[in-house]
Amino acid sequence: QILLEESGGGLVQPGGSLRLSCACSGFTVETYAIAWFRQAPGNEREGVSSIGAGDDGTYYADSVKDRFTITRDNADNTVYLQMNNLQPEDTAVYYCAAARGGTRLAILYYSGIDYWGKGTLVNVSS
Repeated sequence: QILLEESGGGLVQPGGSLRLSCACSGFTVETYAIAWFRQAPGNEREGVSSIGAGDDGTYYADSVKDRFTITRDNADNTVYLQMNNLQPEDTAVYYCAAARGGTRLAILYYSGIDYWGKGTLVNVSS
């Protein structure tokens, strides 16, 4: 059974940190592009960060560059999103998505996405 399960969301004060996890089962994460998207209330879903299949590399939206880091643990079949210096505008439901053999850029344009997780809520508030 194919499953993407996000975790790690919660309430954090501005300037704080969280690490999101996207635990993948039923497929080998290294052979898929994995992306993190977020959707704030009243806003469209937007791509935040991605890691391509194999050695394709990583990508960050300008709004999170130098604050967020995406990594992939092939042994655990999990992709992480380390989020530092969180700000209220980062408040959203965060989703991970998987595209078989995808690239770090194409997946952010929703190209070839095969699976989505159900999301985890990040709330940045004082």
